[in-house]
Amino acid sequence: MSRQGFQPAHRLIDIASAVRADPDLSRAALVEVLARHGEGPDDLTEAAFSDTGARELRDAATGMHEILTETDTDRAALMLNGLLAEHAAAPRLTRHDGHPWHLHTDHGDDAGWGNWFLASSALALAQILSEHGRITWGACQATNCPNFYLGTGPGSPRRYCSSTCASRARVAAHRRRSKEDPRT
Repeated sequence: MSRQGFQPAHRLIDIASAVRADPDLSRAALVEVLARHGEGPDDLTEAAFSDTGARELRDAATGMHEILTETDTDRAALMLNGLLAEHAAAPRLTRHDGHPWHLHTDHGDDAGWGNWFLASSALALAQILSEHGRITWGACQATNCPNFYLGTGPGSPRRYCSSTCASRARVAAHRRRSKEDPRT
């Protein structure tokens, strides 16, 4: 994990993109993503993160796809409020596995992977929406790209998950225009 502390919005984007690309993503692949985002080895053993936990996490990630593809800020806010009402508990500060203090809003350590993921993801997106006053996430607009993106920097709203997808889309659009009008 290259960023300081937990970055639940980035974790959400990575897990949701991976599950969108492969709805049956293996437990081992999910472990790799979770480890990249700071989950400790003790939390990723087969006992702590079982096949059932992996299924809960995949289902939760799939459930986030609707919010991640929503383009209307008011509808996104309503969906996030619904997730928070259903899956979040009172926020609490926690520190574990050598990480700095951070917020947890799930229903406690025994809440399950799905509840934990939905609560932390909804809180992260709600914080981003309230900070920016608009949706800064979405599905990559490049053809056949399953990835989501998170755009929280300055400048125009993002439409692509990476500069590679943006370039590929610009080249494809240029080629289409050139076919339609050879003078371009």
